[in-house]
Amino acid sequence: MIMMDISFKPIGVIETPYMDYAPYQPIEDDEGEFRIIVNSEYIEGLKTLRRFKYIYVLYFINKLKGKAEMTVKPSWLGAVAPSEGIGLFASRSPLRPNPIGLSIVRVKKIEDNIIYTSGLDVFDGTPLLDIKPYIKDLDSKNDANFGWLDDVKDKKHLLLHIKGIPHDY
Repeated sequence: MIMMDISFKPIGVIETPYMDYAPYQPIEDDEGEFRIIVNSEYIEGLKTLRRFKYIYVLYFINKLKGKAEMTVKPSWLGAVAPSEGIGLFASRSPLRPNPIGLSIVRVKKIEDNIIYTSGLDVFDGTPLLDIKPYIKDLDSKNDANFGWLDDVKDKKHLLLHIKGIPHDY
């Protein structure tokens, strides 16, 4: 096993209305202002990004409390999770050995070094690590599946929770 120190330097900061609570996933039409502020030395890297409708946002999950466990039982699953739990890498838990987050958001507009986006599922002040364009035919996999979620009773209801969609039942 190769061991080395790896460090990242934030390239900016993410601003959201979330101070104490953030959704599990980005909510497309969430209320509030969502902005990615890119440090001035990287502004040239934004050239032509406005031509993409969606982007990947990679960030450091800096406000975590707790440590990564290799077997988890996602809280949003409640009693429907497998009793033995699932592997961390088969989950979307933010508690990871390397707390790197990934969200896909819609680009609303770009002004200078500020990217205005649809809802982002991060706390205000989250350090930005990278941005990549979402390219339709490369990043959309028609044969993707639900993995272990296929075994969960009432998967349709569960997916509403995962997506952060308000519902009555």
